[in-house]
Amino acid sequence: MIEIIPAIDILEGKCVRLEQGNYRLKKVYEADPLDAAKKFEAHGIRRLHVVDLDGARMKRVVNWKTLERIANSTSLVMDFGGGIRKTGDLKIVYECGVAIAVIGSLAVTYKELFLEWLGLYGPQKLILGADVKEGKIAVSAWDDMTELTLLPFLDEYLHAGVQQVLCTDISRDGMLQGPATGLYKEVMDNFPGIHLIASGGISSVEDLHILQESGIPGAVIGKALYEGKIGLRDLKQFI
Repeated sequence: MIEIIPAIDILEGKCVRLEQGNYRLKKVYEADPLDAAKKFEAHGIRRLHVVDLDGARMKRVVNWKTLERIANSTSLVMDFGGGIRKTGDLKIVYECGVAIAVIGSLAVTYKELFLEWLGLYGPQKLILGADVKEGKIAVSAWDDMTELTLLPFLDEYLHAGVQQVLCTDISRDGMLQGPATGLYKEVMDNFPGIHLIASGGISSVEDLHILQESGIPGAVIGKALYEGKIGLRDLKQFI
């Protein structure tokens, strides 16, 4: 059964969605992200994906108080990414109740520190974030493109002990045009033991069924929920 993980993206303290990571194309859905989290929990959701958009842009964790409020007010298991650049940042998010940290940019720019964290906290506490556009890895809130290609990037870290990967197709994120199922299948074909979480473009329950039938372990959904393309009641079949 595929694990469904609703997303809460935080910008200026509010729950928002962007289009293709463009901060100028934002839409506010909840003034308080905690309200969204409670709504998800009330419908049987157990897992939450939280992104600190302010943190991603400022390269430090900004919205840690919101993490703390969600952790103290719900029983949701949170994974979190955005702005984690130092060991102090990582300690803050864990202390605020985050179960799993998503590390993307730093895994590209400071491999030694990421591997140090992997050894210190273990693969169950860290998710490797792989944000992809036209086959290349993007960093720094998706503003900068690297020359790294997805499969070799994943191969290096999986050999180092990474078990969980969150892969986002940037071109589809927030566009409701369907997920990059072919890309995710390629990853699963090359790395059968990986716990892959697909992100970007999911627009319908049918998309979730297709990902499940393709053997994808997890999926993050955001805009489709907030726009009513997927109802919270629709998710009960996956819980």
